[in-house]
Amino acid sequence: MAYIGFARSPPHNPSRTYEMILDELKKLGGFKVIFSKHHWMGDAPPFGLVIVETNRGDVAIRWSLGDEFRLKLEEVEKEDHDEFVEDTLEYLSGD
Repeated sequence: MAYIGFARSPPHNPSRTYEMILDELKKLGGFKVIFSKHHWMGDAPPFGLVIVETNRGDVAIRWSLGDEFRLKLEEVEKEDHDEFVEDTLEYLSGD
C-alpha cells in the first residue's frame, strides 16, 4: 500500500519543515523511515514534497505554509501515489 498526504507548517525553513514531517510520521502508527527525499520551491511562497520509503509502504507528502503544523495522510493505490509524486514534481520544476 502507499500513502499521500498534505502538511501545513508554520513559517520555518524547508529543512525544519522536512524534519517535522519525518518526526510526525514516526509518531503516526509506526511508520519507520527507511529512506527519504525532499524537493521544494523556494522562489515563491515555500511549497514542497517529501518522499519517504517506510516499513508500511511509500509515502508522499506535499507541504505548504500554515498557522500551525498539521499532517493528514490517506492510504491510496500505488498508481495514485506515483501520479501524485509526478504531478507535484512537474509543478515544482515549472514544467
